[in-house]
Amino acid sequence: MKGNRTYFASDFHLGLVAGTDPRKREARVVAWLEEASRDADAIYLLGDIFDFWWEYKHVIPKGFTRFLGKLASITDSGIPVHVFTGNHDLWMKDYLVQECGVVMHHKPFITKIGNEEFYLAHGEGLGTTSKGFKIILSIFNNKFLQRAYSALHPAIGMGFGHAWSRSSRLAKHISLPFMGGEREDLIRHTRRMVSEGCGARYYIYGHRHLPMTFDENGKRIIILGDWFSLNSYAVYDGRELTLVNEPLNP
Repeated sequence: MKGNRTYFASDFHLGLVAGTDPRKREARVVAWLEEASRDADAIYLLGDIFDFWWEYKHVIPKGFTRFLGKLASITDSGIPVHVFTGNHDLWMKDYLVQECGVVMHHKPFITKIGNEEFYLAHGEGLGTTSKGFKIILSIFNNKFLQRAYSALHPAIGMGFGHAWSRSSRLAKHISLPFMGGEREDLIRHTRRMVSEGCGARYYIYGHRHLPMTFDENGKRIIILGDWFSLNSYAVYDGRELTLVNEPLNP
């Protein structure tokens, strides 16, 4: 049965062997989903849910059974779950749609929740001035290269993908502090969207791995953070959008 709250989370990086035990992290995510589903109207998972996900035509990554089962259970109960692709799992196709009943988003999504408009995105590449990152994203999104990669045997493709993910800043415990409104890509992107006429009041992103609320000119930006040092998520109760940081249990 639907409730009256909308939940937002991102950057679980399920499967990543770094920082915290991946099975314990999956258990925390599943427990949070169970708790949220008790009063949720909808749940939005804003990307990098998996640390690496490559969806072959007849093969999917092993593991994540409890997480996928919980998604299916929630959607079967009538609560919509929206899943966004991130830069670590942008190759998700229709498996979660067909088997777990989720709504899949590959691009930023604007929606109305209650009386307010929300702009939702994982955030990779938005507002960036890095030519290198833009080149990487263009490679990741190239359809020809994706077909070529899918021709690799899954043992090779998955092995290479996991090796790549282990080289990320998160896996190496490298985090960047808040750099100020002028230098933060997602704040810069939000300002551009507002200047171009986007009417959303709330802007929610993942990707940055820094839980943060930033208010400016009647707009609220929330960056959701990751699930390595905090159980961080946002909740909208129909009146207020709040970022919640719950420390990990010792």
